[in-house]
Amino acid sequence: MTTLTIPADSTTASAGRPQPLGHDLLGGSREPVLDVVIPVHNEQADLEPSVRRLHAHLVATFPYPFRITIADNASTDLTLAIAETLQAAIVEVTAVHLAQKGRGRALHAVWSVSAAPVLAYMDVDLSTDLAALLPLVAPLLSGHSDLAIGTRLARTSRVVRGPKREVISRGYNLLLRGTLAAGFSDAQCGFKAIRRDVAQRLLPLVTDTGWFFDTELLVLAERAGLRIAEVPVDWVDDPDSRVDIVATALADLKGVLRLGRDLSSGRLDLRELRGQLGRAAWQRPDAEVAGVPAGMPGQLVRFAAIGLASTLAYLVLYVALRGPLGAFGANLAALVVTAVANTAANRRLTFGVRGRDRAVTQQAQGLVVFGLGLALTSAALAALAAWAPGAGRAGEISALVVANALATVLRFVAFRCWVFRGHRAPARTGAPATA
Repeated sequence: MTTLTIPADSTTASAGRPQPLGHDLLGGSREPVLDVVIPVHNEQADLEPSVRRLHAHLVATFPYPFRITIADNASTDLTLAIAETLQAAIVEVTAVHLAQKGRGRALHAVWSVSAAPVLAYMDVDLSTDLAALLPLVAPLLSGHSDLAIGTRLARTSRVVRGPKREVISRGYNLLLRGTLAAGFSDAQCGFKAIRRDVAQRLLPLVTDTGWFFDTELLVLAERAGLRIAEVPVDWVDDPDSRVDIVATALADLKGVLRLGRDLSSGRLDLRELRGQLGRAAWQRPDAEVAGVPAGMPGQLVRFAAIGLASTLAYLVLYVALRGPLGAFGANLAALVVTAVANTAANRRLTFGVRGRDRAVTQQAQGLVVFGLGLALTSAALAALAAWAPGAGRAGEISALVVANALATVLRFVAFRCWVFRGHRAPARTGAPATA
C-alpha cells in the first residue's frame, strides 16, 4: 500500500506558456500520459465495479498509457482494503491513503506528485457518461486548452436529476457569475482535467480542501488568463449520494466570500502567473469595458460580501426561530432583521452614502425591496411543501438558499437603480469591508 506524502518542493514548475505534448512523450514512453484520480470516502459498495468499468473503458478507447489512482481519504469502512485489492489485481491501478477527509485535499495531494502530463478526476459513482472522457482530455493533450470541465448546463447536455439539485446547481453557478464574474458554466460537475504544468503553478494558490476546491481552482485559472474547455456531458444523478447539500452550500458561500475578498484586496496576486501562463489578460475589476458602468464591479464585490454575510445570518436566525415560530414565521422574522442590517451595510459600504440624509427613506425603500425576497422565499417554501412534503429541514434550507441567491441578484439591481441611484462608493485600496 502506498502512503502518499507531499514533498516540500513538489509544486515547483518551469515558467512558460503550455505547449503541445510531443509525439515522443505520447507514443514512445510507457509512463502514464493520463492520471485519473478517484477520490473516495467510505465507498466500499461502488468502488470496485466503478474502477473496473473505468479501466475497461480506458483500455478500449484511450490510445496512450494511463493510470487510475484511488485516493482514499480517511475511510472507516472497507474502502481502503478494496483499493489495495484492486491495486494488486490491475497493473494500471494505484491506491493512496490520506489520513484526513476532503475531496480537495485528496486531489491536491495526488496531483501535486503525479508525473502524468494530464491529470483528471471523476466521482466514484461515474454519474458522468465515460464517452466524454476522451473529449475532455483531448484539448489538453493537443495544447489547445489548459483545463477542461464537464458541464451539465450546456444545451446539448443530457441530465437526469431531481428538481432540487437542478435548481441548486443553476443557482450556485448564477451566484458565481454575479459575485466572482465566473465565465465557466458548471463549477461542481465531478468530471475535470488539467495539464500537470498548469496544476503545479495553480495548486499552491488553492487553499480549500473540500468541495469548494473545484470552484477556487477554476476561478484562479480564469483570472490567470488560462483557457478552460467545456465538454457537454450526459449525467445521471446518483440517488444514493451522501453529499450533505446544506453543509456544502454553506461551505461554498464561505469560500466565495473568502476568495472574492482575497482577489479584490490584492492579497491574491495573479499577475506573475498570468504573465507566464496566461493566454489573455484579465480585465481590471474597476475598468469600464463592454458597456459595464464604471464602479459597478467594485460595488458587486462589496455587495456580494455583505450579501453572503447576510445570508449566513439569515440561515442562523431561521434555524433558531423555526421551532417556536414555524417555517413561515421564522422566515419573516429572519428576513426583517437581516434586511434592515443589509440595507444599512450596503448604504455605507457598497454605495458610499454617509450621514443621515434620506436614511429613513432609503431604509423604507430597502424594506420594499425586502418584500421581494419575502415573496421569493415564501414561494420557495410553498413549492417545497407542495412538491416534496417530506423534504424536512434540510430541504427547506436548500430551497431558501437558492431563493435567496435569486433575491440577492434582484436586490442589487433595485439598490443601484432605485434606492441608492446616483451614489458611487469611493475607490478603496485595502480589503473590502464586510457586514
